Amino acid sequence: MESPGHSAVAEAAREHERFLWGLCYRMTGVAADADDLVQETYARALATPPERKESLRPWLTRVAVNLARDHLRRRRREGYVGPWLPSPLETGDASTEASPGLDMPPGVEARLPGGGSTEGRYELLESVSYAFLLALEVLAPKQRAVLLLRDVFDYSVREVAEALNMSEVNVKVVHHRARSAMAEYDRARCIPTKELQERTRVALEGFMSALLTGDVAAAEALLSSDVRAVSDGGGQVRAAQVPLVGVKRVLTFLQRLVELRGAPEAVEVQMLNGLPALVAVFAAAEDPMLASRAVVRVELGEDGRIAHVHSVLPDRKLSRLRLPSPA
Repeated sequence: MESPGHSAVAEAAREHERFLWGLCYRMTGVAADADDLVQETYARALATPPERKESLRPWLTRVAVNLARDHLRRRRREGYVGPWLPSPLETGDASTEASPGLDMPPGVEARLPGGGSTEGRYELLESVSYAFLLALEVLAPKQRAVLLLRDVFDYSVREVAEALNMSEVNVKVVHHRARSAMAEYDRARCIPTKELQERTRVALEGFMSALLTGDVAAAEALLSSDVRAVSDGGGQVRAAQVPLVGVKRVLTFLQRLVELRGAPEAVEVQMLNGLPALVAVFAAAEDPMLASRAVVRVELGEDGRIAHVHSVLPDRKLSRLRLPSPA
């Protein structure tokens, strides 16, 4: 027979799972890691339920954040093969202009026990954007946790102190340092408005069409002069081991990939992390180091041209995506 402690934790799982998953995804930037961390959080809760039964949320938050911080420390200690990018997360048609009553996709929304939702200094959709998640990488794990709870999930200083087992003074100091480290991001925030989503879609589709048809002039016209391409292969598949900068270097690399892989068997534009991205599936290749699937996304610069090209290739990074089927 299930004990009262186990029943309370099981109920908390239903009540707080979306919040905990969204917190762990923002902490790690990887959906598969968020899955593992939430499962480990509940495993620990079932093994040793907290003594105080009146509020499990702060306790669950503390466990999840501590696990996420340990994970980040291991990731940094062990290193990563090549450039690191967040794993794509489907966000549907939501934008930052959505009405307050719109139900946000799981992992984006921060649903509260009473059924409402909350967001602070950074909007919820903005806080899963690539620009935001990459900006978080400069923060120490504790700074990352405090900033997310204070500025995304709108926790008070007292609530953060309780959730992270810190003094309120320490919370304020860590929060101030975290905000200072985010200053560069704050100067040019990536806010996924409908207008930005549409401009990004047009640029992405135009660029990929030009690339696949070999129209070099059209592809060049869409790129900023200092365009930067980052490929995340995670050591699993072939990818550039360093970021590539400049129109010539970026186009040469991408053209070579097209020659090696050919056109994808299935392709679809999906809204990932607040902006349109291309999800592609390729035919099996003789070389096992060539990716069988990929997400390609772009970000626009101030001139409206493509300033960043991101390619995410490892299977683990794409585990939560809905892959298109060949026609």
